[in-house]
Amino acid sequence: METYRSLLNKQKSFFKTETTKNVGYRIEALQKLRTAIKKNEKTLMEALRADLNKSEFDAYTSEIGFVLEEIRFTMKHLRSWAAPKKVKTPVTHIGSNSYIYPEPYGVALIIAPWNYPFQLAVAPLIGAIAAGNCAIIKPSELTPKTSEALESIIKEIFLEEYIAVVQGGVETSQALLNEPLDYIFFTGSVPVGKMIMESAAKHLTPVTLELGGKSPCIVHEDANLKLAAKRIAWGKFTNAGQTCIAPDYLYVHKSIKDVFLKQFRETTLELYGKEPLKNPDFTRIVSERHFDRLSSFLDNGQIFMGGNTDKERLTIEPTVLTDITWEESIMRDEIFGPLLPVLEYGDLSEVIEGIHSHPKPLALYIFTENNNIQEEVLNKVSFGGGCVNDTVYHFVSPYLPFGGVGTSGIGAYHGKGNFDTFSHQKSVLKQTTKFDIPFRYPNVKNGLGKIKLFMK
Repeated sequence: METYRSLLNKQKSFFKTETTKNVGYRIEALQKLRTAIKKNEKTLMEALRADLNKSEFDAYTSEIGFVLEEIRFTMKHLRSWAAPKKVKTPVTHIGSNSYIYPEPYGVALIIAPWNYPFQLAVAPLIGAIAAGNCAIIKPSELTPKTSEALESIIKEIFLEEYIAVVQGGVETSQALLNEPLDYIFFTGSVPVGKMIMESAAKHLTPVTLELGGKSPCIVHEDANLKLAAKRIAWGKFTNAGQTCIAPDYLYVHKSIKDVFLKQFRETTLELYGKEPLKNPDFTRIVSERHFDRLSSFLDNGQIFMGGNTDKERLTIEPTVLTDITWEESIMRDEIFGPLLPVLEYGDLSEVIEGIHSHPKPLALYIFTENNNIQEEVLNKVSFGGGCVNDTVYHFVSPYLPFGGVGTSGIGAYHGKGNFDTFSHQKSVLKQTTKFDIPFRYPNVKNGLGKIKLFMK
């Protein structure tokens, strides 16, 4: 559309002024964003409540507070990250110095999902700003109140030729993707990720794809069962399971399965109450379509706990399904809801073979006190990132780049990884003019012999 081309041209023109390359300008922009988020904290919490029924606790810890901490960390380190880095120079290049200059791409498009509609729009924006880019954000149409609040905040503090929010549905995303962007950052499903990559290929636009998949959680026979149950229940049922790195399914050692499931039921009751459907703070499913899809899985295997639903309020109880095999419909795709299927195993090789038989997951979690078991799983299974004796928590560390592998994603961000994602690492050799190295030229006598002294 002409309006999107006009916006893109405005941002490209602004980028060419080199205003955004000034590190002081970037830090000031991040400070403005931080101040505006704090100022609009109540509005954002109300929006997240309206869209997903997120409690103030969940809204702050998983959305607002996460973003504020990411900004703080980025501002603290930005001058160091943005400075050219001197690197080693080989002896063949005597007299010269080598540098890496991080430089921004230009105009970045950020397409955000609905499950963490504020955090997953603003976290990549922090990286785009820090690296010196302009940015267009396309928030989710499934969380309209949060998208509206985000647009209001961005309009209040930034000129649209620098940072802009464009609202709309699938057709809006497609129209934006048809434009010659300089970078695309997408968070969402694998099928849509493939379409994003196809669109990007038309302009050879680099992409980061934060996708998903079926993330396994393994509970070995020597695990601390009480702590494992608590950390798995928290990681799975936060945001009603609508988290790309939530444990998608459990592999539990058959020798402790019954004891663990009993502990898991008790822990879930402690966290969410005896009647979670009546819990005013339990997050709801984002839409009727997603609710119906999740409800269709309830006849898979046997319901060990939960299973009740409220279609009017779009809520589903934390649910555990046992007697599950890989042939069940719930095991075909990422669940993205508060349903936890359980498979049992006797030997670790069964687990590794099961995971290897399916696309590489975004996350993996292993609960065991045995270092050899930990290392065997970590070395034999490919996954984006994960935890030993915990779930989800790796996501919030600014020192751990977050991203997928294979069908679970391309590229990574958070902390310095966020800055690196939105920066091109430009290599520069600065050569002396005080002397010249003659043996690199073809007319030097015995040039080949001299070259072989250095290149061997």
